[in-house]
Amino acid sequence: MARVTWTFSPERVDTPDATALRRDYYDEVASRYWKRPATAAEIDEGLTDDGAGLLAPPTGDFRVARFGGEPAGCGGVLLLEGDRAELTRIYLRPAFRGRGGARLLLDALEDAARALGARRMVLNTRLDLIEARTVYVRHGYAETPAYCTGPYMDVWYGKELLPAGAA
Repeated sequence: MARVTWTFSPERVDTPDATALRRDYYDEVASRYWKRPATAAEIDEGLTDDGAGLLAPPTGDFRVARFGGEPAGCGGVLLLEGDRAELTRIYLRPAFRGRGGARLLLDALEDAARALGARRMVLNTRLDLIEARTVYVRHGYAETPAYCTGPYMDVWYGKELLPAGAA
């Protein structure tokens, strides 16, 4: 029997798989925030000029996670000033959660940040995204003071990125 595996490949944010995953991500976080299903028009508006184009070298990286070859999730890294990078748009489709993909996706994105020269990773999220916050803490992220502001930011996390292979 073949073993199903996770893969994490760099991909432009405008490919069909990346676009569908970004739409699913926005749909989920917006619907949870508004406490009602987001409309297609609201999703379109939210993704318009959202800065995702920066998630490509030399300013960032975007990965598509696949489980057994099927698009299952995504995430990005955006270089900030100095040697910091921001973790952003982390998402796994519900059908793929609980299979170890979040941990592996974070590993892949941290490796991508290191390759871009980052030595620290930061992120912001909302208090209601409890599952995401739990994953970040389990992966070594700790709450930090705010490094940015915005309407959908309630809590900030950071983590020093050890060199690849360091324990």
